[in-house]
Amino acid sequence: MSKTFVIQDMPSALQAHKLSQDDYKQILAILGREPNLVELGIFSAMWSEHCSYKSSRIYLKGFPTSAPWVIQGPGENAGVIDIGGGYAAVFKVESHNHPSFIEPYAGAATGVGGIMRDIFTMGARPIASLDSIRFGEIWRDDEVGKKHRSLLNGVVAGIGGYGNCMGVPTIGGETSFEPCYNGNILVNAFCLGIAKTQEIFYAKAQGNGNPVLYVGSKTGRDGLGGAVMSSDSFSQDSKSLRPTVQVGDPFTEKLLLEACLELFAQDLIIGIQDMGAAGLTSSSFEMAGRSGSGMKLYLDRVPMREKAMNAYELMLSESQERMLICAKKGAEAQIKAIFDKWELDCEVIGEVTQSGDMELFWEEEKIAHIPIAPITENAPILHLPTKEPEYICKLRKLNPLESIQHHTAQHSLTDIARILLGSLDICDKEWIYSQYDSSVQTNTIIAAGQGEGSVVRIKENGVALGTAIHAPVRYCYLNPKEGSKIAVARAGRKCATRGIKPLAISDCLNFGNPNNPEVMWQFKESCEGIKEACEVLQTPVVSGNVSLYNQTDSTDIYPTPTIVSVGLAQDPQAIIDSAFTKEGSKIALLGEIGEDFGGSVLEKLAQMGSFARELESNPHNHTNNTQSQIVPQGDAPHIDLSAEKRLWDLLLSGIAKGLILSAKEVGEGGLGIALAKMSILSKLGCAAQIALPKREMLFSQTQSCVVVETSDFAQLQELAKLHSFPCALLGEVLGDSISIQVKIDSALGEQCGSVADFVKGTNAKFANLPQNPQSNHSPTATPRILEEKQGRCEKSAQTQKVDSSTASSNQQAGNPQAIHLSIQEASEIFFQSFTKHLGINA
Repeated sequence: MSKTFVIQDMPSALQAHKLSQDDYKQILAILGREPNLVELGIFSAMWSEHCSYKSSRIYLKGFPTSAPWVIQGPGENAGVIDIGGGYAAVFKVESHNHPSFIEPYAGAATGVGGIMRDIFTMGARPIASLDSIRFGEIWRDDEVGKKHRSLLNGVVAGIGGYGNCMGVPTIGGETSFEPCYNGNILVNAFCLGIAKTQEIFYAKAQGNGNPVLYVGSKTGRDGLGGAVMSSDSFSQDSKSLRPTVQVGDPFTEKLLLEACLELFAQDLIIGIQDMGAAGLTSSSFEMAGRSGSGMKLYLDRVPMREKAMNAYELMLSESQERMLICAKKGAEAQIKAIFDKWELDCEVIGEVTQSGDMELFWEEEKIAHIPIAPITENAPILHLPTKEPEYICKLRKLNPLESIQHHTAQHSLTDIARILLGSLDICDKEWIYSQYDSSVQTNTIIAAGQGEGSVVRIKENGVALGTAIHAPVRYCYLNPKEGSKIAVARAGRKCATRGIKPLAISDCLNFGNPNNPEVMWQFKESCEGIKEACEVLQTPVVSGNVSLYNQTDSTDIYPTPTIVSVGLAQDPQAIIDSAFTKEGSKIALLGEIGEDFGGSVLEKLAQMGSFARELESNPHNHTNNTQSQIVPQGDAPHIDLSAEKRLWDLLLSGIAKGLILSAKEVGEGGLGIALAKMSILSKLGCAAQIALPKREMLFSQTQSCVVVETSDFAQLQELAKLHSFPCALLGEVLGDSISIQVKIDSALGEQCGSVADFVKGTNAKFANLPQNPQSNHSPTATPRILEEKQGRCEKSAQTQKVDSSTASSNQQAGNPQAIHLSIQEASEIFFQSFTKHLGINA
């Protein structure tokens, strides 16, 4: 064998390739000799955390992955589920965190390109994308804030630039800002595609003598060592890693997509694999490994973009828009004709063998020889120590409600609602999603900005697919297991509120440095939570990705298990959104509001000083440079998964029967913000009243609660009883003001008065409400406050009259237990605050 790549200083080479002495001993046992540089590079890439999951694999094995509708679970490029009519949905979410922090535009763009290739490699045409992006303290006026505003600009431009050019709509997403991401942002990209169930393609290479073809773009030195880079933490010197970030070309990928789909329509290939992380190394080893085959590759035949490239660089480059194909013998000319038509490179670079070994050649001289199975099937499995973080016990002893009450004591519920609506966590992110094309392909039913899950129609079989992405990072910091349950539940709930039945999930598990026992404890707990939720909610894990080493200078990110739920509706015409539909409809709450403030937005804003008197006039500008001490307090909300499943069934049944006209989960900002958003989205007002032990509970983020607009409350209540789920009347859709009153009832045993009697006594008295002195907008309608006992006092049907005159006079005097906002004012706060936070013009 060639001595061209002989290693002179093995200890230095091992360190450069991030391989341990134990790894080296295993390599010697596999090869029976010392590796050369090419072989060492291959082992380094294949055994990197990014490719091998060596730290996380032991915890992933317990995930439920099968169901009657699952065609392909984890282990392939993407998961596949049956959606009827001979068609399948193909989907996956994946991270591109490290590259996006180093080079935000290119990192985010190639993240989108890579996940799309995972989808069309399976034979599916991409039809929709989502993204989950997380940044640090963007509101600060120092270098940290400046950097993260720049990162946000670059990432959003990269996502939009690549996705828009590909002609794939970006229909939804999630954005959040926490101090833990100051040194390590997250960019998670999801893609959904459609394929015929009988035309799914897999990553395999079999059939002795079958040719191996390289197709797509030429190979350059960009992305060299990217998989290894993504398997390490950041430091202040991370700028030196820029050469490891790939450079993408969406126009070439569009050509590659169309060429591959044309190829798939003909019976010419055995298997196909995207050259993603670790490039030609991972694609060749994985295809041969899954088939129990061997392979010969002639690297001097690889199309090259740069001069004087060598075998090491060709095997490890992560240049984009490339595929490896195992073709049927004799089909080479036909395949080449297809790719020539689309002006893409297509070269036969090798062949399948029966040896079980990977043999690499350069101008007929063998330069590497590695057994395939040991490197793909027997990668090191690490059993890293775990330890519950000390902060868990300390934080759970704190009562976040006490802090909230201290900071909001001088504020009315209207004041609090204004500040919540304008907060970074809640305000509309139109500045982001308006840069994405959401309507291309003309199948989008519900896109970003309309609340809850997104929905596309499937013309091929007449159904609709819904999807939602979520990770409750503050909950996961306080309680990784419970937070991860909530991640699965909320992603599914956001689909169910549309009339979409959740069927499966894809996960992207973003965590800190696995060598920290506390991080591995978080990871273990998170996996247990996902496993439990998927089992109870019957949404198996069919694809996913693990991203570790999200750490900079010893600071780990919060546990961030990004969950994407995908589901099905048979009738696209029955899909609903979160905007009220018509005046006069009744508003109901499904579920019961509890005291759940740990990790809530209200708790976060209290810590940030958003309710300080000096900020009252402009609560949207937080430029304090010491916000990195913002840490969630208390415990995350706990979720009853069986109740959550009953809620989904109730929603799906109620929507199918036409009883539920619109729906919005109780999420960030609680019940008060859910009602406000439904009014803002529809430009229809609401009048509601609820009895709660404490007024702050109007903003409590209790799980398994949904606000619905109903065409017939009595029938909805009967349906809820059949599903053993609480249902209570809140009020009515009317006018163009948001009016919500809290009746303080610490006993929760007293019953509320008749709605009809209450309305009759209050309707006229609201006509002359005084303008709130903090508002620039006067109420523009005559709201009515409707009252019906709900929440934990729902157990009795008896009612008694309420002194409506007292309620009316209290409201007129500026009742601190009520929200009263014109939709115009609420909308301006909701839609305009994000650009104010960024300090840019809308």
